[in-house]
Amino acid sequence: MKPKFSHLDERGQARMVDVSGKPVQYRRALATGALRCAPATLRLLKKNALPKGDVLAVARVAGIQAAKRTAELIPLCHPLPLQQVSVDFVVKADRVLIEATALTVGQTGVEMEALTAVSVAALTLYDMMKAVDKGMVIDGVTLKLKEKR
Repeated sequence: MKPKFSHLDERGQARMVDVSGKPVQYRRALATGALRCAPATLRLLKKNALPKGDVLAVARVAGIQAAKRTAELIPLCHPLPLQQVSVDFVVKADRVLIEATALTVGQTGVEMEALTAVSVAALTLYDMMKAVDKGMVIDGVTLKLKEKR
């Protein structure tokens, strides 16, 4: 017996899942990740003394914009009306922790939007700090919570 996958049709071809029969519900997702950096880089970040300016502000906006464009980036994702996206950072001694939350009221979840926000925020930090730190590593992008009610 062949396993049934929601994103494949009866011929095994990729398809967008029909969610029209699902109820409209409040949905929230939380994703996290980290950018590991040299301590000297993080000291510059804390002082807002990096050559490209306020990299956390730029990365926050990039993450929010990315969440809003998730359906354009991931082919089978549904475009969602997002009610809220937040991207937050905690600067530690050896890394920047990144957390993104996405909220919608709809027929499908927002986990891909939260994961995309974290990923693009991390990539933006990497891009804006690579001139001072060649050894950075994006690490542990993970879905922590998927909720509906």
